[in-house]
Parts: sequence; C-alpha cells; structure tokens
Amino acid sequence: MPHSKNIDWTAVRARLAELESSREAQGDLTPEEEAALLDERARALGRPLTPDIAPGTLREVVRFRASDQAYALESRFVLEVVRSAEVIPLPGAPPALRGLTLLHGEVLPVVELAPLFGRAPSSAPGPLLVVGTHRAELGVRTEEVREVTQVSSLDLLPTPEGLMDTAGGLVFAADRDGTLLLEGDSLLSDSRLVFDLSDEGVV
Repeated sequence: MPHSKNIDWTAVRARLAELESSREAQGDLTPEEEAALLDERARALGRPLTPDIAPGTLREVVRFRASDQAYALESRFVLEVVRSAEVIPLPGAPPALRGLTLLHGEVLPVVELAPLFGRAPSSAPGPLLVVGTHRAELGVRTEEVREVTQVSSLDLLPTPEGLMDTAGGLVFAADRDGTLLLEGDSLLSDSRLVFDLSDEGVV
C-alpha cells in the first residue's frame, strides 16, 4: 500500500499500543468466556465426518452478510470469528481498507468487500471474519456471520456476468438464493487487499 500523507501513523501506532496494553491488562479470559470458547471447540470437534462421496461434490462454507450482500467462504480459509473488535480507522486509505486491529498481539488489516464489487460499504457494526491459511492475513468486516453449512456443487450457478468486470476471480459460483461463493485463494492474493504496512512502522 503506498504511503498516504493523510494517515497519521504516529497516532495509529500510539492507539495500537494503547489497545495492546488494555488487552494485556485484562489478563486471561473470564470463566464465562473460557466456557464459551471450550463449548465452541467441542462443537467443532463433534461435527460428523463428511460422507464418503466423490471429491469436490460438497464444500463446507461459512455464510455471512456484508453491505447487504450474502457471501459464503470455504471454512478452511476462516480461522476464527471475532465478535467485538476495535478497528482503528485510517483516513486516506484505499476504500477496501477499513482500518487496523490487534489480534493476539499482531496487527491485522480490516477490509471491506463492497468496494471490490463496485458498491459502497456499510457503516453497520458486526463481527470480523479472520481469514488466512497458515496465519491470520485479513479481517473481513461483516454485518452478520450466519452459519457453517455444506453446499453441493450440483446446486451452484455460474458467476453472474455482471460481476466479471469488477469481481474478477473472487467469485467462483453463486447459490440459488443469491449468495456469492468466494474463492479463498483469490481473496487472499487480490492486489486490492494486499497492504504493505511495514513502511509505516506498524508491524
């Protein structure tokens, strides 16, 4: 990401430091939060195994909404869902970059999908979808994370023609209810979502 004169990186670094100090001061999880985390892990481990069927027929996806559009992303790209995250805005940043947040002590870019599709982003609050492969790479701002489910390739429709010019390879199919199925590898490698923050000294 090119350096922007409109971004006060000194203030950003200071705010990130405050946020990290605040989280460290909070200490470990409360008993309620720890119980909720253990319950979530137990549910994940208790999921039934995928039936023995032809490879590629079923995909496990996470369904969510962002800027009034329904999306689905394969669950293997979703590392976690952060229900409440403080996002530090970056005035003058590209439209797709909502800001920065701290996740487990690391700076994470928070992005909007709407500008990638030629649409205005929503200001409605919602959870972050932490996306990556071996590590957290992006926090995708959502209005709602709905469910983890499976979709059959037999029920999918081709990418809407109107998205080809704006979305490129980000969408590989659409569901019959209008949900856009995102291609995870393309999302993580899209040049509009690759931000080099090292020059600004925030990582």
